[in-house]
Amino acid sequence: MTSPMSTGFDQFVHDLPRTAQAHMAFVKEKADESALDGKTNHLAYLAVLAATGLTSGIPFHVGLARQAGASREEVLSATLVGLQAVGLIVIDAYAVARTALDQVDNE
Repeated sequence: MTSPMSTGFDQFVHDLPRTAQAHMAFVKEKADESALDGKTNHLAYLAVLAATGLTSGIPFHVGLARQAGASREEVLSATLVGLQAVGLIVIDAYAVARTALDQVDNE
C-alpha cells in the first residue's frame, strides 16, 4: 500500500546498503522510544516534509500514514500544519500528498 521510495533514497539504499541499514535501525529505535503513536508520528513527519519542501518522500510516507490508520483528511491537514509558520511552500506538498492519496486509495 505504500508508494515506492523516492529515487534518491532508493539510490542511497542501493549504493550504501550498510549505511542505509544503520539509518533504518536508527529510525526504528527512534519510533520505538517515541511517546507518539504510529499514526501521529507519520502525520507529524508529513508535516515536517511539507514545511521543509522535501516532497519526494511524501508519497511513501502517505502510504505509511494510511497504513497506520490516518484518514485522507488527516493526511492533507498534516501537510498544511506549517502554513502560517513557513508559508505557501506547503501547498506543493499538499498537491503531492493529494496525488499520492489518490494512488494509494485506488490500489
